[in-house]
Amino acid sequence: MTVELPILITFAGYLLLMLAIGFWAYKATDSVDDYILGGRKMGPAVTALSVGASDMSGWVLLGLPGAVYMHGLGEIWIGVGLLIGALLNWLFVARRLRIFTEMADNALTLPEFFEHRLDDRSGLLKLVSAATILLFFTFYSASGMVGGAILFEKVFGLDYVTALILGSAIIVSYTFIGGFFAVSWTDFFQGILMLLALIIVPVTIFSEPQTLAAKDSITPQMLHLWPESMTLLGFVSLMAWGLGYFGQPHILSRFMAIESDAAIPTSRNIAMGWMLLALIGALGVGFAGHLYFYETPLTNAETVFIHLVQVAFNPWVAGLLIAAIMSAIMSTIDSQLLVCSSVITEDFYRRWIRPSADNNELLWVGRLGVLGIALIAGVLALDPQSSVLELVSYAWAGFGAAFGPVVLLSLFWRGYSRNGAIATILAGAATVVLWKQLNGGVFDLYEIVPGFVFATLAGWGISRISRPNAKVLAGFDRFHARISQ
Repeated sequence: MTVELPILITFAGYLLLMLAIGFWAYKATDSVDDYILGGRKMGPAVTALSVGASDMSGWVLLGLPGAVYMHGLGEIWIGVGLLIGALLNWLFVARRLRIFTEMADNALTLPEFFEHRLDDRSGLLKLVSAATILLFFTFYSASGMVGGAILFEKVFGLDYVTALILGSAIIVSYTFIGGFFAVSWTDFFQGILMLLALIIVPVTIFSEPQTLAAKDSITPQMLHLWPESMTLLGFVSLMAWGLGYFGQPHILSRFMAIESDAAIPTSRNIAMGWMLLALIGALGVGFAGHLYFYETPLTNAETVFIHLVQVAFNPWVAGLLIAAIMSAIMSTIDSQLLVCSSVITEDFYRRWIRPSADNNELLWVGRLGVLGIALIAGVLALDPQSSVLELVSYAWAGFGAAFGPVVLLSLFWRGYSRNGAIATILAGAATVVLWKQLNGGVFDLYEIVPGFVFATLAGWGISRISRPNAKVLAGFDRFHARISQ
């Protein structure tokens, strides 16, 4: 595709705005607490849209529309599972996690929370948690970089590797300098832009004569909520995406950073409304693309949004809408890189290498951690045939199975122990990795399901054998008294 000057100008202006927010956030970041969690002073609206934007990522503008473009409404079940999982996460995890992490010596990261909550003085629990986060987030970040590269490749006519380097450099730059403030505020604006794009594009395309003329091309299979190819295992696998929410560090960190637990209901309502509209818009984009390109099918279904924008909109508007895709990608990668940075800073460097490191030193360790993880993820993303949805599904399952049960058991079970938590994480992560390598029969089930089940059973069983000490029990009792107020 040829690059039109208005698209280039609009897109470049958007990217400069994101960098300006990063610089502003740099000036507002005085400590490692600010860099990692924004000083726990994020408002409900910023928290809500930051959760939504960092959650949905390029998947809602690339992966889901592409799946609907190819297969129809049967793909809606991923969205239904995600909606249910997100709502349960807000209802049962958000307030408890916000309160308990502050009570647990003001824990800034999940590994730190697990360590304080379960009184692990050996550091083993934090080490296992941190290593698991870095493993799966590297794959997750790679998925976003693939999405960014696809965008730059299609819009600006660059080769894949050049597009990958350019897109990754932009994302890393503002995360590197601004930390949590930059990530949250850019996510806020990106969330607004993403939602506008997901509403405007399908509404506009459905009114096009070319789209209306192709309405008879829709087959009954495209409209079936339960397509003929759908099996029970397939349905359970799609719905099981919702289980992943309980263990996603980049989403849970938003709950930890909100200004107070009293602000959570307002934030929840904003976030769920945003998510519902975004998913409906993504389904609309996929269907609109199926009709619009019926006679000239796309070679890569995940580019359907990009193609619709370029053929149906004024170049100035197209530049802004294409920026929405970059918004979706950037809003997730920056969150993931920041979590990795916090893990490297708090859970490796300060815990094992330099316990006496001052704030300035820790800030720079965090920034260098962003660069390191980005480089590794970039290498994984070098394959131009990589699928955004496949990379996301693997990382989503890894976090959901390894950390979801730990978070829930830590927040709800008084008898959960340090050894039980280690067993939970190892069982969940190992199950996902091994299950992914197997095919056929029951192994076609999405790996998050067996991973979540085996991890929960391992945590329960080991905790029954190796019970928590009196300090852990007393800490949970104080938390329970606080949460009951």
